[in-house]
Amino acid sequence: MTKKILASILGATFVLGAITGCGAEESAPADTSAPAETAAESEAAPAELQTIKVAASATPHAEILEFAAPLLEAKGYKLDVTVFDDYVQPNLVVESGEFDANYFQHVPYLDSFNEEQGTHLVDAGDIHYEPFGIYPGTKASLDDAADGDVVAIPNDTTNEARALLLLQDNGLLKLKDGAGLTATINDIVENPKNLEFQELEAAQVARVKDEVAFVVLNGNYALEAGFSVAKDSIAYESTDSEAAKTYVNIIAVAEGNENNDGIKALVDVLKSDDVKKFIADTYDGAVVAFE
Repeated sequence: MTKKILASILGATFVLGAITGCGAEESAPADTSAPAETAAESEAAPAELQTIKVAASATPHAEILEFAAPLLEAKGYKLDVTVFDDYVQPNLVVESGEFDANYFQHVPYLDSFNEEQGTHLVDAGDIHYEPFGIYPGTKASLDDAADGDVVAIPNDTTNEARALLLLQDNGLLKLKDGAGLTATINDIVENPKNLEFQELEAAQVARVKDEVAFVVLNGNYALEAGFSVAKDSIAYESTDSEAAKTYVNIIAVAEGNENNDGIKALVDVLKSDDVKKFIADTYDGAVVAFE
C-alpha cells in the first residue's frame, strides 16, 4: 500500500536575457547600459523544495507525517511517504539508500535489527511512544483466563519480550530472572494457567482476536484494529513507566545521515508544539509525544 504526501510549488521562472550592443556607426555608439529591473524581475525565484523520502507504518506514523508535511514545507522540504505493513522492508530500504529515513520503530527493535541483519541504522530523533496493551479476544477480562487459553503475541525479539513482561506484570506468568528485553516463551518459568502462545508477525496479531482469548498489541496496530488504549485495553503500560520510555518511536536513518539538514528539519517539526498537540488530540492516549 503506497500513500504519497506530495507538496509542489509552481513558481514563475524569470530569465534575464543578455542585451548586446551592436555599434552600427562610430558616430552613434550603441547604448550599453542595462535597462532598469522591474520589481518582478528583482524578486528571486522560489527555491525548489528538496524531497525527503520516508518509509512509515500507516498508523500513527504516516498520519503524523501527513499532518507535519505543511510545516516541513515551510522549512524548504516536501515529504514523500510510503506506507509499509511490515517491520523489515522499511529498514532495508533506508540501509540501501532508496529512502532517506523511516518512522515506525523503537530503539530496542532497531538495535536488534542491526545486530541480526548487519545493517547500520541510527536514531536521528525520539518522537513518540505507544503504550503496549493486552486486548480482549474471546475473553473480556484477565480474571476469565482458563486453563489452556491461547494468547497471541508479536514474534519479533523485542516486542515479544515486551508482551511477555506485560503479561508477567499482570500475574499471568513468571519469567526467569534477568530475561528482560530479550525474553521469549522459553524463558517462562511459571505458567499457572498453562497458557499457549501464538507467535505472529506484529501486523498479524490483531487479525486473530476472534480466535484467541487475548491479544497483546503494539500501540499502532491496536489503533489500526480499532482499539482505544483508554477504553478497550484490559491492561497497558503506564505512560510514565520505564518500559514505555524505553520503546520511544524514532526517526531512523543510515549511519552518517543523522546530521543531514533535511533530517534535522524533519525531526524539529515532528517535535514541535503543533505536532505534539495533534498527537494528544488524535490518539486518545494510544500515542504520547516524547518530551
